[in-house]
Amino acid sequence: MPADQSDASFPQAAGRDKVPVVLQVLPALDTGGVERGTVDVAAAVHDAGWRSIVASNGGPMVREVLRGGAAHIQLPVHTKNVLAMRRNVARLVKVIREHDVDIVHVRSRAPAWSVAAGCRQTGAAMVTTFHGTYTTNLPGKKVYNAVMTRGARVIVISEFIRNHILSTYDVDEARVRVIHRGIDLERFSPSAVSQERVIKLAKQWRLPDGMPVVLLPGRVTRWKGQLQLVKALATMGRDDLRCLMVGSDQGRTGYVRKIEAKVARMGLESVIHVVGGCDDMPAAYMLSDVVVSASTDPEAFGRVVAEGQAMGRPVVAPAHGAAPEIVIPGATGWLYEPGNAEDLARSLETALALGNDERDALAQAAIANVRRQFSKERMTEETLALYREVLAETAAESGNPIAA
Repeated sequence: MPADQSDASFPQAAGRDKVPVVLQVLPALDTGGVERGTVDVAAAVHDAGWRSIVASNGGPMVREVLRGGAAHIQLPVHTKNVLAMRRNVARLVKVIREHDVDIVHVRSRAPAWSVAAGCRQTGAAMVTTFHGTYTTNLPGKKVYNAVMTRGARVIVISEFIRNHILSTYDVDEARVRVIHRGIDLERFSPSAVSQERVIKLAKQWRLPDGMPVVLLPGRVTRWKGQLQLVKALATMGRDDLRCLMVGSDQGRTGYVRKIEAKVARMGLESVIHVVGGCDDMPAAYMLSDVVVSASTDPEAFGRVVAEGQAMGRPVVAPAHGAAPEIVIPGATGWLYEPGNAEDLARSLETALALGNDERDALAQAAIANVRRQFSKERMTEETLALYREVLAETAAESGNPIAA
């Protein structure tokens, strides 16, 4: 597809003089929480009767954008090259004007610089989503990051991130809104997973019948805490359980070898298995008796913590980042002292020792917690409400109402 051409399936606003037009911009549509949120909001914008566009450098999730009724425009907005970022300003101005865009919602720093300039030239409103605690320890980094605080509204994905940006950047608190990430509760639901899917994974991973399973989902990278979990399991000294580390290593074969070497040194080869990526995470959660998040750095949200609860599984997570916003200690899971393998081990023992009635009560509380606070529907409803707020402000300033 040419860089400046929209997909032919662009949804038309038939029978309406002017409906809101929302353009979301992100570097690429690969896999991840940012991309999933973009796809979900794009579909919600379309379902609201608005015009929905996503601009990115492409990727496998483009087809999900199109399936949701939005259009995709391929632009090189992934680049961090300063000259290319400047060229992207003209590209975005063209898109904004051709499609009469009202709101540009940008989700990453490099494209945000181009979007900010494009919005100044066209009068479109900029909304940003602050997805993480960007590093500020290098010269110029704080200034570079600060573009994400310049939206008419700044969405943050947790109270943790809200507190971070208010303490780090000069931003008007009134423009900052917490909208937690949303879980697809049709997909992540115990009733949606057949026994056949669970059995298939159990056979694939050669799990013995009746053996408790500890599940650590997530990319195989150092900050996800695989080595800390190995230490915790060594502390427990049990060989009557299985621990599955599920996630892609994304080419980090050296780190995988380091995990496996530590497992061997601890004599845990029969207990801990690094099984790679999984295309059926709901079934993987259903296989588990306890779900672990062991991140050594604070998570901006922590999708694993919410997904595990959505599947009715007890979750053990470090008491930093957004995990304390998602886990209700003692009711839906446990929080342990970050970096403390012994405390992680104690929490795992508590979760594994649950009786049937206790486990059932926890499952009901965990599912209810996620459905109440962290559903995809809630996320998209709150995002559209924020868009309406921005549109109302823009209309009041310009005197041109939009049918929102």
